[in-house]
Amino acid sequence: MKTVKLTPESIQEITSTLLKRSPSQYTQYEDTVNEILKNIRENSDKALFEYTEKFDGYTMTPENIKVTRQEIEEAYTKLDSEYIDVIRKAASNIRAFHEKQLRNSWFDTKPDGSLLGMKITAIEKLGVYVPGGKAAYPSSVLMNIIPAKVAGVDRIIMCTPPGKTGVIDPGTLVAADIAGADEIYRAGGAQAIGAMAFGTESIPKVDKITGPGNIFVALAKKAVYGFVSIDSIAGPSEVMVLADETANPRYVAADLLSQAEHDELASAILVTTDEKLAEAVNNEIEGFLKTLSRADIIRKSLDNYGYILIASDINEAIDTVNSIASEHLEILTADPFETMSKVRNAGAIFLGEYSSEPLGDYFAGPNHILPTNGTARFFSPVNVDDFIKKSSVIYYSKEALERDHKAIELFAKNEGLTAHANSIAVRFE
Repeated sequence: MKTVKLTPESIQEITSTLLKRSPSQYTQYEDTVNEILKNIRENSDKALFEYTEKFDGYTMTPENIKVTRQEIEEAYTKLDSEYIDVIRKAASNIRAFHEKQLRNSWFDTKPDGSLLGMKITAIEKLGVYVPGGKAAYPSSVLMNIIPAKVAGVDRIIMCTPPGKTGVIDPGTLVAADIAGADEIYRAGGAQAIGAMAFGTESIPKVDKITGPGNIFVALAKKAVYGFVSIDSIAGPSEVMVLADETANPRYVAADLLSQAEHDELASAILVTTDEKLAEAVNNEIEGFLKTLSRADIIRKSLDNYGYILIASDINEAIDTVNSIASEHLEILTADPFETMSKVRNAGAIFLGEYSSEPLGDYFAGPNHILPTNGTARFFSPVNVDDFIKKSSVIYYSKEALERDHKAIELFAKNEGLTAHANSIAVRFE
């Protein structure tokens, strides 16, 4: 990994390099994605079936697009029972965490006869996209569907690409069933996003689309935003470890590599106040790379987006953390809770040497769908609020409006909106 002394210039350069991984930078694919979405919108199932044949090698029909209950039951038989139990336990943890986020509608009445409030309603239909092939992650299925179920979404539609034989990854099917998916369709890529956004004869139009995917999926979600809501335009995975001289270099190295193995665009960054730790971490990384199965991917990731940043003190280190706003932040300092109190920008924060990032990926309960590419400055992890909407409620009695009608009319007239003023005034002629 590249070791860099922290300066304002080095942070600016690193931040610019990391932002190059954003899906928004891959504009060369936008025309292709827009053409696919236009075709889906105009030709529905016909276009969807043609793209499935072209990209997935599977001949799809109205009869085989939907996964059957029998297929889901067969998926259970293909998985080890211990693994199924782990999925169930993870689902229970995720459900318990998100149930604490539930909100209630509220109404505030006043003696003058007015009532103001907020009515909270779950969205009606959610579309969840799940990658297929080697990118099948049952954990992401749980993280997308369970918060929606907790929020009270009526109908959850899941799309995932089929293999050439139409077979769906059994772990994906089992996780979807445990989480509570209502319908599962064989559809992948930008064409699946279009099908859920616009609706086809086979796949219903949804209100929101969530879930990860490749660059074509990410750009398709970006393009349909406005027709439906989306969770985010997710970029490659990233982890930052903030460590001082008390940290175990072997743990730090292992945690950095756990994210670097995702793909060549993943980012792993250590920021530390201790140069001896930095050197020890580099040595541990080299040792791990001799044994890890995805070492080639990890090396490319570290060569391009891996950094060890040397800070002059803990305050400079924390400033760097807040500047980069990483998706995952591990704090391995003498007092991680005190350090955390100064952190403003991070998607998920892991405290102490026994809270490594994969704990959040799979099991602890908080959502692992997190803001990337610095968007932790203004975005949050996926949560129950992502699956609800709020309606303002206003009720005024005649007496309540009579007290305020002249003020409202004055406001409207000063904005030049005389019909607005008249709408109030006619009630007191």
